[in-house]
Amino acid sequence: MLNRCIFVGSSALLLCLYLVSLLFSVAVSEISLGSKLSVSDNRLWVSPNGDFALGFFNNSDHVNQYSLGIRFDSDTIPIDKKAVVWVAGAELTISNQSYLQLTQREGLVLFDPSNGGVVWKSDTAGKPVASASLQDDGNLVVLDGNKDLVWQSFDTPSDTLLPGQFLSVHKTLRALSGNSVSSHYSLYLNDSRQLQLRWETDIVYWVGGSPSNGSLRASLSSNGSFQLLDERFEAFWSVFAEDHNDNVTFRFLRLDVDGNLRMYSWDEDSVSWRSVWQAVENQCDVFATCGDHGICSFANNSLPTCKCSFGSTMQSNSKCSAPYQQICDTNVSMVEHMHTSVYGIYPPNDTVSVTSLDLCRNSCQKDPLCTAVTYLEDGSAQCWIKKTRYITGYSDPSLSSISFVKTCQDPLPAKPNYPAAASLPPPSFLPSNNQSSRSHIRSVIDAALVSFCLFCMLQIAVGFWVCKRRVTNVRKQNSLPSHGLFSAGLVRWTYGEIKELTGNFKDQLGPHSYKAVLQNNQLALVRRLELQIEERKFRAMVSLIGSIHHKHLVKVEGFCCDPGHRFLVYEFLKNGSLEDFMHRPASCKKLTWKNRMLICLGVAKAMLYLHTECRDFVSHGNLTCKNVILDENLEAKVTEFGLQRLDGIDTFAEKDVEDFGKMVLYLICGRQEVHEDSCEWSYNKWVSGYGWRVMDKRIVGDVDFEELERALRIAFWCLQVDERMRPSMGEVVNVLEGTLTVDPPPPPFSNSRALLEDRSTDSEVV
Repeated sequence: MLNRCIFVGSSALLLCLYLVSLLFSVAVSEISLGSKLSVSDNRLWVSPNGDFALGFFNNSDHVNQYSLGIRFDSDTIPIDKKAVVWVAGAELTISNQSYLQLTQREGLVLFDPSNGGVVWKSDTAGKPVASASLQDDGNLVVLDGNKDLVWQSFDTPSDTLLPGQFLSVHKTLRALSGNSVSSHYSLYLNDSRQLQLRWETDIVYWVGGSPSNGSLRASLSSNGSFQLLDERFEAFWSVFAEDHNDNVTFRFLRLDVDGNLRMYSWDEDSVSWRSVWQAVENQCDVFATCGDHGICSFANNSLPTCKCSFGSTMQSNSKCSAPYQQICDTNVSMVEHMHTSVYGIYPPNDTVSVTSLDLCRNSCQKDPLCTAVTYLEDGSAQCWIKKTRYITGYSDPSLSSISFVKTCQDPLPAKPNYPAAASLPPPSFLPSNNQSSRSHIRSVIDAALVSFCLFCMLQIAVGFWVCKRRVTNVRKQNSLPSHGLFSAGLVRWTYGEIKELTGNFKDQLGPHSYKAVLQNNQLALVRRLELQIEERKFRAMVSLIGSIHHKHLVKVEGFCCDPGHRFLVYEFLKNGSLEDFMHRPASCKKLTWKNRMLICLGVAKAMLYLHTECRDFVSHGNLTCKNVILDENLEAKVTEFGLQRLDGIDTFAEKDVEDFGKMVLYLICGRQEVHEDSCEWSYNKWVSGYGWRVMDKRIVGDVDFEELERALRIAFWCLQVDERMRPSMGEVVNVLEGTLTVDPPPPPFSNSRALLEDRSTDSEVV
């Protein structure tokens, strides 16, 4: 054992020296297997022509959070103007411990040790990877041994489209989260082959092109035109930039945080990016331009003016709070807005009636659920009643409508930072081309080297201490009887002791499961394994699961491995399985919306741990509501993990992701069996803007509709027929926590493999 400790310490020291040497490596455009890029090494992977670079950059609003992305890197563009054109995982943020590595099995893999391990990876569909490259057009590609394309960043755009890049059917550009509503903006190519600027899935405020069966993709050309192309790559719809056909070096198309789609050109005279085309001329026509509680007006070709829906003015860098809550300490009043239409953002549950102006206003004032009302003075006498606290609107002298917004007498509007849209500066990468930045980087590297070496020395010391503790533990275990502690820290019982603990199996909790009382009066659950498993294989499995510990995994207390008898002993959780809990009417009422979402998040974290943080990869293989147990606080714990190996069944992460998606839908809808029909029904409700209608009617209390939207989207992604389109559990956790936005998914019950193959073929043709 001492020799092993010396070997570990020496290996750690050699590893430290090797990693230190990597800090001095230079950026390359051809990326070989094993190549690594980390936040701490201040390097870039650069395209052969030097126009683009891949690296880590700081987020403008969080000092200690980073993203991995591609930016312009030409020497003609100053460092603060080098716009980012692609980000791995959309708006995925990572810590300063993160690194990117090219692996043979999964291609590019982004690791963040402080956030559960793997947080993003390129979808290589299981094909072996040989190399990668950042191409001259800004496309990051992963190649196999024959130099054939396996994955490309052009297929997973974030908020930007580059010349030569295609936006295919069901693909989106999504605006960055600059404020409370901007991440809901997307550019989408729908089934009818029309381009749509949308807020969420059901509010369309700009359309490009007409319904057609010939359009397969949208594209930005280098000469300054944005086009819809048919199957022969011929344009049948186009819009043109102001500098169309001019000699412009760099262009890109971006969906800005204000929800407007703009084309930008690099202007060498002004040394800046210039907007040369935008989709929506009147910014007030962009839904929710003034946030989720503001009213927009536009006049004299100036910037849009925003005011709060309860009457006060709002500056461009401010935001309104909700004008009305259902509980007011003072009297409510109705604030009048002439020539104004107001919209309820979510859910779309307007009530329409034909009445007079006074009755329309009074009906809203008396209804505790009503928050605003719009009356149409166009001869229709329609009264549109809103019952959502999210109110946005548009005011213009040409509108023949009057709106009233309910508010408390003394509202207190909050004014946090609300950044302007197109003026947001691009995030800056860590390296700089000027001399002062290089000097700063040199200082940072020197400081990093010293810190890193001190860290390595500390790790070596800790390693020796751990080894010493292990020697002590082994000596202690050698003094125990044969039925004492197993090497994994589990207790081994004989079959006779199992019979005694369970009272001769008198209290059965389920199929092959029994309640037991351990020697310390601790309750436990004993599960009989019916399989005839050889002792060596069973011990290997027990050793594996005995080393797995997580807050959301049921703890394994011990086992029995007598001839003909195989048992596992788990901790006992009083509320039983999630399935049984949902079936009991009295207990089901305890599962509020918050509880259900916490259960989803807990199970997701457990699966993420099994997939990425264990000594060996562990796939559950049978994730069902029967195998999710609830403790006294209704926290979820997953059980029976790792048992599929005993059946000789090889299971993969994609199967766990699909099972998780079914569980999320079950918790939302309350339907016991989630099959294709129920999945299609739920999806159709959601895509039509009525996602709230799929909710389990037994849910008591308030529902967070933003959480509902995220949960439905990630569930439909998890249930994609094409396994390659399913997210990793790391992405699932980030979406459920609200730290990662997620695009609207295509229909999960249809196979999108053909679409993916079409895109690959298109790329090869080009």
